Amino acid sequence: MSVPTSRALDARLALVAPALHRASAQLWRPEGDLTGRYIDYLWAMHALTVASVPLLERAAAVCARLDEEWAPRLAAYFAVHAEEERGHDAWLLADLVAAGEQQEPPLPPPLVVELAGAQYYRIEHRHPAALLGYLAVLEGHAPSPALAGVLAARTGLPEAAFRTVREHAALDAGHLAEVQRQLDRLELTAAEQTEVAVSALHTAGILARLFHQLAADPGGQQ
Repeated sequence: MSVPTSRALDARLALVAPALHRASAQLWRPEGDLTGRYIDYLWAMHALTVASVPLLERAAAVCARLDEEWAPRLAAYFAVHAEEERGHDAWLLADLVAAGEQQEPPLPPPLVVELAGAQYYRIEHRHPAALLGYLAVLEGHAPSPALAGVLAARTGLPEAAFRTVREHAALDAGHLAEVQRQLDRLELTAAEQTEVAVSALHTAGILARLFHQLAADPGGQQ
């Protein structure tokens, strides 16, 4: 009996999960300028989230051109998920205003550009199903339900500055389960499964690097 695609992907991601957990722990450590690190995190997530809906819409459009029986189902999933993600960049801007930030969005960190840009390449030049690997990592490493309260207590920022962290802690478990259902419903070839896995592992690696950069450079965006 073959292993479900989602379980095979989970096994691969388990190899890199410790590195992501270490990076996250460094980012949220109580020592140093935690408030500055949190604000930098919000700006980085805003820059990444701005790309979310266009990525999903592009993947849906490319799926619609594929001569695969399951492609319309995947296109529909991407389109629905785009609507679920729409407006989340505005949540982040509202969090930043609540945290006292009034400036225009700064240049995005290059690692954020690499995260989103790699997916544009994969959608256009490899296979749109690769975006599922990206989503599996981002949805699977959402903030913990306790993080917003911990950060509020340690930074002294108002509760209104933590909406996105709270919302994603609540929403992303369901989103991850849907990504896994899609993976297991699709009749992906071995090569297409590899595209998904490579996308996921690449995403996990860049995300860990981004967290380490934010942890090491509070107040910096480059």
